[in-house]
This record gives sequence, C-alpha cells and structure tokens, in this order.
Amino acid sequence: MHPRPSPIAASLYTLRDLNADVIVLHGPHGCCFRTGRLLENDGVRVVTTAMSENDFIFGASEKLVETLRKVDSMFSPKLVGVVGTCASMIIGEDLKEAAQTANIKAKVITVESHGGFGEGDNTEGAIAVLNAAAKEGIIPFEERDRQNRMLKLATKIEKIRGMAKKDYIPPSYGDNKVEVAKILIERFKRGDKVAIVLNAKKETSYLFSDILKVPFNSVFHNRPTVIANLDEEVGLTRIRQHAVNITDELADCGVTIDFITGGLDEYPVTGKEAVKYLDGYDMVVVAGVPHALPAESIEAETIAVTDGPRLVEPLKEMGYSHVVTELDAHAKTLGTDKIVKSEFGDTLRGIMDL
Repeated sequence: MHPRPSPIAASLYTLRDLNADVIVLHGPHGCCFRTGRLLENDGVRVVTTAMSENDFIFGASEKLVETLRKVDSMFSPKLVGVVGTCASMIIGEDLKEAAQTANIKAKVITVESHGGFGEGDNTEGAIAVLNAAAKEGIIPFEERDRQNRMLKLATKIEKIRGMAKKDYIPPSYGDNKVEVAKILIERFKRGDKVAIVLNAKKETSYLFSDILKVPFNSVFHNRPTVIANLDEEVGLTRIRQHAVNITDELADCGVTIDFITGGLDEYPVTGKEAVKYLDGYDMVVVAGVPHALPAESIEAETIAVTDGPRLVEPLKEMGYSHVVTELDAHAKTLGTDKIVKSEFGDTLRGIMDL
C-alpha cells in the first residue's frame, strides 16, 4: 500500500547508465519531475512532450515526433531514450513508429514503460530498457541476461526482506547516529575485531563508501576489515567507472580493500558473498543495501546503514542490532565522481575529533 519506486524512474536511471545523452518522457510535463531534474545533475538532458487533456483523448504522436526533432537540433545527441508514461501507454501511443517518423540522426531506444508496467515493480522499467538496448546492439545479450537476473533478484529481496514485505511500513529514521557511533568507537578502543561491508547500489556507493575513509587506525591503532562490492570488471561502463573512482580514492587515503564480493550492480548477491568472510568478528557494519545481506547468520553485534526510512523496521526484524539512515543518497551522489561525506561518517569523525 505504501508508495514505492516507479518503473518509469527505473527506466530513466537505466538509460542514464547506458550513457543516453537525452531522455524524452512521452507524457505530462510533471511526470517523474524529481527524477528528471536529478538526472540533469548527471549530465543527462531530460525533456517531456508535455501531453495535455486533449492529447489523452486524441493522441500525441505528432508531439513526440516534434520533440525528437527539436532534441536533435538543440543537443545533437548520439543516443536518445524515449520512455512511455501512464498517460501515453494507456491510450496506446506507438513510440517506435513516432521515432521512425522523426528520423533523427541519433540512435533511439523506445521503452514502453509506465507506472503499472508488468507487476508494477520498479525493476520492470529497468528490464524493459535493457531488453530494448540489447535489440539495438547497444549491449550484448549476455550482459542483458546477467543484469535482468540481478534485477529480478533485487525485486525478490525487496518483497521478502525489504520495503515491500508488508502492506504498510511506517517510515523511521532509525537509531540515534551519535549513540551508534559511540558504540562503534568503543569497539575500536577495546581492540575488538571489526568488519565494514560495503554492499551498495551503483552511484549511491559514493555516499556509503564514506565510512571506509574514517581513519580508525590513526586513532586506535587497529583497522577494520574492509569487504566491498567494487569489482571494476563487472557492469556497464558507467558503473565500472564508479568502482574505479571509489577504489582509487580509498587507496589514496591508505584504505585497503581486503575482499571484493562482486560489482556495484550485483548487490542482490554480494551480500551473501560477504557473509563468507565474517566469521569471528565482534562488530560488523553493513552500508548500502544491508537487507540483501543475511544478518541473521552473523554472530556479532551489527550496524546497518541504509537510505530507506521504510527499511528500518525490516532491518531490525532481520536481526540488525542498530540501524541508521542516510537520506537522499541518490540526490547527493548524482553528478559526482568522488566519495561524498555521509552523516554517519561525519558523526564518527566529530566524536573522534578529526
């Protein structure tokens, strides 16, 4: 019952990951407004056909053709994505025919996504883009199949362990960050064995990696074991570059990654991989998508760092000892290629007087 991410938004983000220059939303000017504006920070031009009431009745194919030609003349793009919305898909607009009529120089991917697409899961919108991209020769079919498998697993995790596991989950902002930070610092003071797991999703990894930059060893003379899904050889070019950027910045700060569990788009499975390295620890911190890691199998005190207020309750039910939230992870990380300071990381640095 509670609101969840839209397939339309997932289509937009996936086209961004394919390095689309421009995305045309075929629908009202307010559709997916926040996502569209955020993606502008990532270098993607997002425009709409601004469908109105008359268009809902008589159709708006001419508007789409006109918009595509205008986009071509204004931005000279190489890759354009056209994404359907509830309005255009319900009345049966033919996106592919309009793209062929426009006949612009750029390669055009058309995606018939809308708010209730498939089962209504946001991942359906991403899958639709990947299928279209493979047909256009933009990505190999093998890569499409791998990513589709990850997206289906991500949906399964949300329904079993995440924000979709109940009809309604009240939002919560988790435990007090200062109190949780003090608990973690006390573990280092005692010389306990601590592991920090980065199990993050795509660009949000720039925020959740911040805790890895906290120089615990310079204050307490012992360092955490670092486990991260930062495989630089997995995923689309943009996603692999995120892993390279973060790994290089951590190395510049003297941070060693002890175990790599997979890529940044493999978070549905890298949580299980991380658990293989977590025997014998006194404290385990999991940042990013902590509900994809089976915390119930960890024999240690645990801290989950999440960006979802509706994930606090499920994470507690999973067995996490403490849960803290980082709000607006997407908004804070779009357009960056460097690690972004997090509230929990800053709290730790403040208490440690760094």
